Amino acid sequence: MSLRITGIGRISAALFLVTTVGNSAPAPKDVQKFEPNWESISKHKVPKWYDDAKFGIFVHWGLYSVPAWAPPVGKLHEVDWDTWFKTNAYAEWYLNSMKIDGSPTQKHHIETYGKDFGYLDFIPRFNEEIQKWNPDEMAGFFQQVGARYVVLTTKHHDGFLLWPSSVRNPNRAENQQHAARDIPGDLAKAVRAHGMRMGLYYSGGLDWSFNPRPIVSRDDVTGTVIHTEEYARHADAHWRELIARYKPTILWNDIGYPKQGDLEHIFADFYNAFPEGLVNNRFGTGLPEGPKRHYDFTTPEYQKMDDITQEKWEATRGLGYSFGYNQVEDAKQTIAPDELIHLLIDVVSKNGNLLLNVGPMANGKIPEIQADRLRALGQWLAINGEAIYETRPWRRAEGKTTDGVGIRFTSKGDTIYCILLAKPKGPAVTIESLTAAEGSTIHLLGTATSLKWTVDRNNLKITLPVNLPDAYAYAFRISSGRL
Repeated sequence: MSLRITGIGRISAALFLVTTVGNSAPAPKDVQKFEPNWESISKHKVPKWYDDAKFGIFVHWGLYSVPAWAPPVGKLHEVDWDTWFKTNAYAEWYLNSMKIDGSPTQKHHIETYGKDFGYLDFIPRFNEEIQKWNPDEMAGFFQQVGARYVVLTTKHHDGFLLWPSSVRNPNRAENQQHAARDIPGDLAKAVRAHGMRMGLYYSGGLDWSFNPRPIVSRDDVTGTVIHTEEYARHADAHWRELIARYKPTILWNDIGYPKQGDLEHIFADFYNAFPEGLVNNRFGTGLPEGPKRHYDFTTPEYQKMDDITQEKWEATRGLGYSFGYNQVEDAKQTIAPDELIHLLIDVVSKNGNLLLNVGPMANGKIPEIQADRLRALGQWLAINGEAIYETRPWRRAEGKTTDGVGIRFTSKGDTIYCILLAKPKGPAVTIESLTAAEGSTIHLLGTATSLKWTVDRNNLKITLPVNLPDAYAYAFRISSGRL
């Protein structure tokens, strides 16, 4: 069947400029002009706002939020790849998992909905539930817990769209194309109203409406990326439409992109219109041939870095084992508040951002266990955000106290932030291999009084405030110290 595309062609930079609104400001006349070739595009630099932001919210929401089920077998990289896909803990992979004979998801689906109930039969329920969603409430909560940007899944691997696209999917009936509500449009407006940036996720490499063969092994993932002219034009048109309509600041692609894609024009037009925009590292073809495609940051999933990296990166993970809402997950599978706060601190100390995922229920409500973890993070940031936002890595990321408490460092100019990952055991704390210059002042964030300190054999000893309150981490500001 031939692909029919209506209402959208190659979006030019001029069209972007005249339709720009919100946080994605049009390009000033004196900024760099990018040409549609990789040599020119590769000169794009990570914008300062992203380096400053440190913390964003990922939103996985779609048809899979209706069944909301996956076996919580473990985190990605902790489950053997030979069994991962059959027992997939990612609820957003429900369509793929239910196709694998003998999988827990297939068994659950048949027992719950019947063998004749198809995945697309969830559409009416999803369309009914999303009418209950309050985007301003969602965006307000994200802003309250300290997020600086939001990235929404507009199309996951199931091929179902969250926006009313004019680009028709030739493999789906008219009533199976997209959600009955413009979710990206509603959320983008709310996100910008709350002072945050908006990014959009799109599954450019996998689309199970074009390639329905189930993925059962790790090799199948890159093997099922769709490299056809028809699909490339389909994906290109979607990205152009998303950019033109919603003015995203981040293009967050997933699992590759067809080799026939016109990314050189898409990226050049995007950067020329939105100089503070950036793209992630998942636009590659997955094939050995062809030029290396440009990206601004890498996206390790359920992973961290061992040390400071020169290349900007973004740790991404769910609050539990899944990105999409999984009704089976409970506190056992959900990251604990202290672990979450320590994760953000560790990521930032090593030149990363944290893109933390929430999986709303079908009606847009964030499950309470996820909201609880976000509130804990937000409360810590309300006191200690100075040691996170707008910081840069110091000369080293890690340290420890003489009694074994782990430390992470960040910096702003000559100001150093020393963040303890546990409560000190006595009235003073001694930080190994750290000194302070004469005249330096040291404060515990959240308190007004400067602290007494001494240096002994290249170790910094800080006298703590009396009745130090309990906290998940303690951030000390060392000012005017050239350490």
